[in-house]
This record gives sequence, structure tokens and C-alpha cells, in this order.
Amino acid sequence: MNRRIFTVSTLSAAVGLALAAQVPQALAQGMNNPPPIVKQNIERAMAQHLEKCFGINAVAKNDCAEGAHSCAGQATKARDPGSFVLLPAGDCSKISGGSLKAG
Repeated sequence: MNRRIFTVSTLSAAVGLALAAQVPQALAQGMNNPPPIVKQNIERAMAQHLEKCFGINAVAKNDCAEGAHSCAGQATKARDPGSFVLLPAGDCSKISGGSLKAG
């Protein structure tokens, strides 16, 4: 392996591990300072009477998630039971595969 590629890979891994180490800390604090997109989604859901509909997202087309990743646009698979899309109240039950609870 090329020495430059090895160095870049090692640095990338170190940065990734450092960022990953901060996630449990943020969860333990109850995410007192969530990312701006999370705040926007919460405000939009409250103002427009939206509900979380799990399991109907497309790849990278989710509003947020429970567990696997933290935010919008991070879904790596379609119809992920842990990712949700915000929909008007009552619409989730009309969609095949839609659930109001994370699977």
C-alpha cells in the first residue's frame, strides 16, 4: 500500500473514532444541543401536527431516526424500520409498511 494512502487512511480512522466517542456522551446528556436539522424537524412537527412514520423512507430521504444514525438524510437503506419521515397525522396508517413505532 502506498505510504500516503496509509497515512490518510489512518488519520481518517482516528478522526472517525474521535467523533464516534462523542456520541455516547451526547446521548448521556440527553442531546441538550441537538443539530439544527433536528430542532427544525421538531418545530415543524409541532406546528403542522405531523407524526413520525417509520419504515417508509427511501435511501437518504428520511427526516431522522431512532438509534442507527442521528439525523436527516442519513438512511442507508430504503424502508428502514428505524428511520422515520414526518407525515400529517393519520397518513402513516394508510401507507403499506408504515408504522408509528420504530421497528
